[in-house]
Amino acid sequence: METLNFEYEATRPWTRRAHVGVVGSGDLEVLIEPSDKPTAQVRVRTSVDGYSQVWKAVLDRFFSPFEHAAKVEINDFGATPGTVTLRLEQAAEGVRA
Repeated sequence: METLNFEYEATRPWTRRAHVGVVGSGDLEVLIEPSDKPTAQVRVRTSVDGYSQVWKAVLDRFFSPFEHAAKVEINDFGATPGTVTLRLEQAAEGVRA
């Protein structure tokens, strides 16, 4: 089990909570809530050790245009990078619409 932390600059407030996915074999859940800080703080708990560079690449790509100040928690059970991106997009869909 590994816990990774990332932080991204943010310029817009995140205004509500979001929860998508479920922790299970090969999947993950994403929880997002508003933050008091002008950053997106991301905590990843993953069952797969040694993939911090892959997580960083996937999250860098998603959060570069994100711009919202939020606390993001990702609980992973071996999801692929594509599934990670899909769940993040699903969680952000309500705010971007």
